[in-house]
Amino acid sequence: MFLLALGRTSDAELVRRFQGGDRDAFREIVLRYQDRIFRLCVRWLGDTAVAEETAQDIFVALFRALPGFRGEAQLSTFVFRVAVNHNKNRRAYRRRRKDGEHEPIDRPDTEDRPARQFASEGPDASDVVFRTQAERLVHAALDMLDEETRQILLLRDVEDLPYEEIAEILDLPRGTVKSRLHRARAALAVVLGRQLAPEDVNG
Repeated sequence: MFLLALGRTSDAELVRRFQGGDRDAFREIVLRYQDRIFRLCVRWLGDTAVAEETAQDIFVALFRALPGFRGEAQLSTFVFRVAVNHNKNRRAYRRRRKDGEHEPIDRPDTEDRPARQFASEGPDASDVVFRTQAERLVHAALDMLDEETRQILLLRDVEDLPYEEIAEILDLPRGTVKSRLHRARAALAVVLGRQLAPEDVNG
């Protein structure tokens, strides 16, 4: 395991290679992050098809943004920052539309796009993300919270990102992240308390 870790190409090296014109380096970045980003999108949006489309959009945005990436932050921080912004925008867009109404977003195929790498074969991805009834219950509760509250809980308690990285992603002081997380957990507990039936609590 240690030898494998030593042989792993760093994110910084992949970025350097991509900026030098190596398209295979970007494919490696996608493979490295696509599962985490897709799971985040499913948890954020609650719809597998929309999550897959949003995840693809995130990597298209990264493909276009990475040539100008100067490494002020870790690549993972940059990837999650792009993912957070896209998920917030997509959720806001969907809230403006009626549920079930589909309006395709014009995204013409050009050479300035990475190859699509998200397959939807096999079991519904939401079944993989939400493995238990408890996880589905928490997701439903998260969906009832405001955006600021939801995003801090998703990044810390669901994705298990460190406080420092969350602070960079959201451009907030570390102390603000911790205080918002405390309030967010309290808000989630209130919502969960309203949803749980006595038999769920007492077993």
